[in-house]
Amino acid sequence: MKRLCRILLSGLLCFVFSGAANAQGKAGFIVSGRDKGAVASMDVNGVTYVDVQKAARKFGAGVELFAQSKQAKVSAKGFYAILTAPLAEIIVNAQPQKLSAPVIINGGKMMAPAEFFLLPSFQEAVDRYVEFKDGAFYVERRFNLEFADKQFSGKDTLLIFDALKDVSFRTEQPNKHTVVVTFPNVVLKRDLYYRLRTSYIASMDVRQTRSDATLKVILGKEAKDWSFTEQDGRLVFRAGAQKAVPMLASAAPVAAKPAAAPAKPASAVKGPSLVGEKPSVLTEDDGFEEMTVAPAKPAAISPASPDPAPKPAPVLKAEPNPLAVRGARKKMRIVVDPGHGGKDPGAVRSRYREKDWNLDVAKELAALLKKGGFEVKLTREKDTFIALSERSKMSNNFKADLFVSVHTNASKNRNANGFQVYFRSEKATDKEAAEVAAFENEAMQYEEVHYNFVDALLQSLAKNEYINESSKLAGYVRNAVYKQPGIGIAVNQNSSVRQANFYVLKGVNSPAILVEMGYISSNKDRARLANGTVRDRMAKGIYTGIVNYAKKEGWIE
Repeated sequence: MKRLCRILLSGLLCFVFSGAANAQGKAGFIVSGRDKGAVASMDVNGVTYVDVQKAARKFGAGVELFAQSKQAKVSAKGFYAILTAPLAEIIVNAQPQKLSAPVIINGGKMMAPAEFFLLPSFQEAVDRYVEFKDGAFYVERRFNLEFADKQFSGKDTLLIFDALKDVSFRTEQPNKHTVVVTFPNVVLKRDLYYRLRTSYIASMDVRQTRSDATLKVILGKEAKDWSFTEQDGRLVFRAGAQKAVPMLASAAPVAAKPAAAPAKPASAVKGPSLVGEKPSVLTEDDGFEEMTVAPAKPAAISPASPDPAPKPAPVLKAEPNPLAVRGARKKMRIVVDPGHGGKDPGAVRSRYREKDWNLDVAKELAALLKKGGFEVKLTREKDTFIALSERSKMSNNFKADLFVSVHTNASKNRNANGFQVYFRSEKATDKEAAEVAAFENEAMQYEEVHYNFVDALLQSLAKNEYINESSKLAGYVRNAVYKQPGIGIAVNQNSSVRQANFYVLKGVNSPAILVEMGYISSNKDRARLANGTVRDRMAKGIYTGIVNYAKKEGWIE
């Protein structure tokens, strides 16, 4: 499998960059007008690539590199992204996005199109406005106050500021020659110091101080009066020779300018979207296995056309149908997977945590299955964290015949309620099913081992031999829970069996389902599931469904 992955990656990369002309260079960083160095860059057919690790750190973002799987995780406050070479698909906060060109590895460094750092979600996370033009990143703080102009006349000197939002201020004069204006909870575009050396203003110093901005003015020897007021949507500091002179009524009036608009990226990312995921361990300048972009001749890639013509899907050996191996063992092997755990609590409401209910029901289900003569393995038996990819590996190593993942649902809609059971499919039943999968897949943010994106790609290319069996199993479980007395949680006979792209089910080599016992966000469901007797009955219903499936499919008499 690993060899196949390497062949596929190498072949795809060569295909993508056949004929690509590339040039090495540096991408500069201009931060608030100041040169802050540069990072390695290269141009491939008009697309500028930058060193992911170095560029991310320039923005103050964290970077984790995985040389073996050729992946990087970039994270900042409220943001994470998974990049994988040689794919254009990236995962941003568990949602899919697509860059105009694939991520690559060159010279042992992971290189991404510069557009990645223009993503609005990334800019928001690092609290900066970012443009990329003329081979450099232009970076500004997310400001709402900017020094705009200075004006001189024989009677006064004016300092003019643009406020992009409502800005409050207070003034004080600590001594005869100094005036201080404080702007609470304001972000200044950039710090500035001017030595004006006029008769009325000797110097001005405006700078950011934590959450405030401060203007300090040193008055000139001839200054008799000063004021700081708002006029025509602008803030104006005036120092002059006369008292009580009206603002902007001097011999050199200031023409009102429109408030400056915040800088916007020159090329905001608007790539097509697809499907999501994510992983993660920080290394200092880790080198990647060499996978350089070889220059060639014909067929240049246009950035406007994100995807090259696909290579034929690799021919993978189909997984054996579970029905064909029944004679090899007397007992059916079942993996019971309590969702979430450890540092991943799942959904939380009041004092209740999803991970606790999942474990309680899963352990009861496992006990019932063992009594019923099945071989059973729990992915966790206590409150510990298990990566999603590890759960499927445990099932495959156990040579499981069935995989059952136990969860509790949650929704922003407080009216949402009821029991549901899912099987995996690339296409979700509907928007609600997709949202449920997205929530459960968020557990990947806690993983400290990498999720091999390439393996996931190969699995998605392969025919899933178990979708039909998984659908059958889901139906038996749904019907049994529906008939189980004493649960009191609604089961919709028409829509409670659903499909969505759950990553915990993706790598499992057997029929696999994910059970959502009810909604912790629903007052009714939460009150029922908080009762240990109800949870035991839920386990009994799931158990009965598994037994009915096993009987129908010939595993047991």
